[in-house]
Amino acid sequence: MTISPLAPASFPDLPAIDGVTFAAAAAGVKYKDRTDVMLAVLAAGSTVAGVFTRSATRSAPVRDCQEKLGAASDGAAAILVNSGNSNAFTGKAGATAVAALANGVATATGIDTTRVFTSSTGVIGEPLPFERINAKMDELTANQSPAGIADAARAIMTTDTFPKGAAATVMIDGKPVKIAGIAKGSGMIAPDMATMLVYIFTDAQIAQPALQALVAKSNDVTFNCITVDSDTSTSDTLIMGATGASGINVEGNSDFANALHDLMQDLAHQVVKDGEGASKFVTVAVTGAASDSDARLVAMATANSPLVKTAIAGEDPNWGRIVMAVGKSGAAADRDLLTIKLGDLTLAQDGWRSPSYNEDDCAAYMKGQDIVIGIDLGLGAGQSTVWTCDLTHQYITINADYRS
Repeated sequence: MTISPLAPASFPDLPAIDGVTFAAAAAGVKYKDRTDVMLAVLAAGSTVAGVFTRSATRSAPVRDCQEKLGAASDGAAAILVNSGNSNAFTGKAGATAVAALANGVATATGIDTTRVFTSSTGVIGEPLPFERINAKMDELTANQSPAGIADAARAIMTTDTFPKGAAATVMIDGKPVKIAGIAKGSGMIAPDMATMLVYIFTDAQIAQPALQALVAKSNDVTFNCITVDSDTSTSDTLIMGATGASGINVEGNSDFANALHDLMQDLAHQVVKDGEGASKFVTVAVTGAASDSDARLVAMATANSPLVKTAIAGEDPNWGRIVMAVGKSGAAADRDLLTIKLGDLTLAQDGWRSPSYNEDDCAAYMKGQDIVIGIDLGLGAGQSTVWTCDLTHQYITINADYRS
């Protein structure tokens, strides 16, 4: 497998989070000779929050997690994740598989099934061979380690070319509060949310309703602002667990909230940088819209446009395609007030090509790996920033034979 040219140099050194342990195993769900299942165990007293895909055809694991989330309990919790099979569009067999896995975790760990959260990612419409996963449950339980998060990150990969992780430490009242997160995602990436799985852990102390609100708020401006191919997954899941082991209550603490936002944005950017076939990381920043919602419409219309994305892949500064995307977005726009930039280079303004436009300069800018498209609508104070990647031949190669 060729690693994305946008990949970080190495997997980060993630801190151990007190109250959380991990293990990974090779269950042979789909892939041979690689880990494909991970189990995270959270200590008693942990609070758990999450956000999920809004797909009408969301998977059995997603539906189960949504039902369990927020259930009052002081007991331990567990997160079980497999790759290779999404357990989506599998009818009653999907629910049966989820229940069997929850029971398997409960039997091996003693954790109540209502506190076992499962996720599955991979091929849609194929029954999940849950027996293979349950056969590894004793191994997963015996190998639990606070240092196992990197192995867990690799176990949840599908078409990803690199594991994704991020961490933060916040000093509160002179004491450190740690956050660590892992993610997977490469294709079928678009709000809401963006096929994507994210698991974040902290030793902070915070009540479940407050954690839920914090996660949802940060998600809206991070994972819900990325797109690779405009396709919303059936399986998108973000779960965050707070063990409280630090003894530091972070409810209402802006430093913790900012650190969590930055960590989630880092992971979201890594997902885009591993977009199937991606060779360029693209920021679309829209300003001057009549409202923030209009700005979001323009940003997503631009980021999702195959014509814009293929122009970026071809390193062609074809600003006409951006004009097209603005016009089709449904947002209020005025041709004569529109300004379009690539980085610091102005391409179009006042309803026409900019007098300062230089084809050679713009073409040279497009050869970079990080592309910033700036769009100012000149109508108000609305703004929105989203992130995407280019669309190359490799995307077709990956997805044309995904099931084979």
